[in-house]
Amino acid sequence: MDEQRQSEPRLTSDTELDLRGVICPYNFVKTKLKLETMDEGQVLSVLLDDGDPIRNVPRSVENEGHTVLLQERVDHAFRVLIRREETA
Repeated sequence: MDEQRQSEPRLTSDTELDLRGVICPYNFVKTKLKLETMDEGQVLSVLLDDGDPIRNVPRSVENEGHTVLLQERVDHAFRVLIRREETA
């Protein structure tokens, strides 16, 4: 069981963006710009509204080559944890 825990992704963030109330595509643009300032392996926590933001932002960051570690509902929004990956 300890081996399984060691292989689980890290679910804490290095920094957070609160993008509640920000419309598409600006929430993705702000997320992408923040990820570009971070080091590889660091984790960004993003708070997003329901609807288009939670549907589009996780898919878009994965298309950019980053890893979505977690999506969870927090009150009336969602928290998405994204690990910055090495991108070309």
